[in-house]
Amino acid sequence: MATWMVQFKEWYSQQHPAVKVLVVVGGGAVAVGFGIVAAPAVGAVASAAGLGVAGGTLSGAAASSAGLAALGGGSIASGGLGMVGGTAVVASVTGAAGAGAASYASLQTDREGARLDSLGRQARAQRVENDGVRFES
Repeated sequence: MATWMVQFKEWYSQQHPAVKVLVVVGGGAVAVGFGIVAAPAVGAVASAAGLGVAGGTLSGAAASSAGLAALGGGSIASGGLGMVGGTAVVASVTGAAGAGAASYASLQTDREGARLDSLGRQARAQRVENDGVRFES
């Protein structure tokens, strides 16, 4: 009997392409959520790296705000999108990375499942003899 992972791969390879698209979109959506949560930390790192007006001199919430504003094209007062824009940039990048990773994993799972299904069909089609007893499918 096949393991559950082999069974899953065989099942996944037989699904409609729309199901596979939903898997990729879901992976991207989950990654966007993680990007939104991680945006303040990314903003602080961006500020410490020297982005923004007072880059490298701020700490804590001020560093996070300044870094996100820098990633968003500057403050709203100066014509940029501010912290919201910076958060959108971080979420977009993580979403694209998540969708790419989900797409790659989906493609590999689909290929492996099709290969395993083909091997299973070949094995069932062959006649096997064991101690004079014939087994046929």
